[in-house]
Amino acid sequence: MRFRQILVFSLALVSLAVALVTGRDLFYSLFYLWVALIAIAAGWAWLSLRGVRVGRQTRGLIAQAGQIFGERLQLRNASRFPKLWIEVRDDSDVPGHRAGQVLTGLAPQAQRSWTVRTPARQRGRYRLGPLSLISGDPFGLFQVKRFLPQTNHIVILPYTAPVHSFFLAPGMTPGGEFLRRRTHYVTANAAGVRDYVHGDSLSRIHWKSTARRDRLMVKEFELDPLADLWLLIDGDASTQAGAIGEATEELGEHWYDRSAPYVLPPSTEEYLVSSAASLAQFFIRQDRSVGLVAYGAARTVVQPDRGERQLAKVLETLAVFHADGHTHLADALSLETDLLPRGATLVICTATWDTRWVALARGLKRRGVTVAAVITDALTFGGPRSSAGASEALMSVGIPTVVVRNGDDLAQVLSRSKDG
Repeated sequence: MRFRQILVFSLALVSLAVALVTGRDLFYSLFYLWVALIAIAAGWAWLSLRGVRVGRQTRGLIAQAGQIFGERLQLRNASRFPKLWIEVRDDSDVPGHRAGQVLTGLAPQAQRSWTVRTPARQRGRYRLGPLSLISGDPFGLFQVKRFLPQTNHIVILPYTAPVHSFFLAPGMTPGGEFLRRRTHYVTANAAGVRDYVHGDSLSRIHWKSTARRDRLMVKEFELDPLADLWLLIDGDASTQAGAIGEATEELGEHWYDRSAPYVLPPSTEEYLVSSAASLAQFFIRQDRSVGLVAYGAARTVVQPDRGERQLAKVLETLAVFHADGHTHLADALSLETDLLPRGATLVICTATWDTRWVALARGLKRRGVTVAAVITDALTFGGPRSSAGASEALMSVGIPTVVVRNGDDLAQVLSRSKDG
């Protein structure tokens, strides 16, 4: 385009110069022709994006790795002039997301729409937008660009495998205040009645108390006598291996096949996160109270709770977690000792080959904390050492351990686990 501009302006100047030197009408006519061409091209380019409206609708701002999310874009020409061509350029940072389009021949008051379906390849929080509109004149002399700064964000949750069983016992009853903790969930433990509050389910109304007190009364419930279950993720960067945080751009057509199995990126970080997410989903749907402690660049805690809302909170936390911390697992266990009362359950997800933390895990077990471990073998991801020593040390002290290797099916590995 710049070459064409230089050429046309040069021809116009040459025509003017020759016309002034020779005085011939032909060269004056050529000069006027080039000037008219430049004026028409500039006016056309100026009008090319006038009255253009863009709409963007995303089908949900939360997706899960392995799924396909879609969004619909719409371009409308609200002006009285046709648009020869318009390029819609998308600057989203979602891996593999290509929402840009080049539209031609857009008539006045016409609109075009298109749907973009993108496989969710990599967990994380990503930006949708901004957009840029680019157009120009039919001669290719001028180009105009309009920047649309509006953005939105989509969260891609980590992949969760369908775990069917796990070797942990159902838990102990710690007693005391724990059993008198009220909950908004319906459990088998009724604690009493209270006045009806707007929003309470009609199924919770206690009709005998309502009739006796002549006002609506609802039942209150207590949490089931099961101890909290904590998931601890070791995000020590020195123990990680594989393509951490990277997504492969060329993954093949199977990404668009809903029936094809999802393949985790080959990194210990992704396997750690997906293992923890899978176990969180399993235990929460078993009506357990699940909490999360993750040691990345900072310590992140999600307090224990039940229900799908808690699962969403855990998955959203794991979606943006990165194993870029500098806290060794042994230090993390020392810091979390006071968080774990007798009867609690702790599942440790780690990729370390160091065995110093095994003694601390054994100490927690002696205090009455149920401990289990999911170890991702870093050697199978290109790491310098195997985690076999840590898993053998854990099983030797009676701590159930699962070893996950690169390429393993998490659903099978976690479900077929047996007490070591």
